[in-house]
Amino acid sequence: MNALSNTQTALLGYMGLFLLILLILAGLRTMLTLKGVKKANDFSPTGEDAGDFSRRLVRAHANMYEFFPVYGGVLLYAMATGQTDVTNGLAMIFLGARVVQALIHILSTSVIAVQARFFFFLVQFFIAAYWVLNFYGMLA
Repeated sequence: MNALSNTQTALLGYMGLFLLILLILAGLRTMLTLKGVKKANDFSPTGEDAGDFSRRLVRAHANMYEFFPVYGGVLLYAMATGQTDVTNGLAMIFLGARVVQALIHILSTSVIAVQARFFFFLVQFFIAAYWVLNFYGMLA
């Protein structure tokens, strides 16, 4: 088996995080259903009806798919065009910022947590913008 590039690892890491959040959410809802607290078809799409933790999980999950066109798009573009040399250097920072953002999203909605979450979002945003400009040859 070939070693994965940082770009591939970042993309698979994103998918793994996405699946983990979904698994936790499904586990929570399954537990509430089996205990008779909620009917299986009675969960709010916002997650608020199952508590604050559920609401934060749902938002973290939604945030993952909302940002995937950018996150996945730049990494898939790099792989498809053979330009992973552009993304490999910052790919693990990109993934790390996403993981930290998701963890903060799940753990707290305090003002300081929201500000920290926004900082880690900006890290991802500026890395993606830097890569896109590199793909266009504007920073070469």
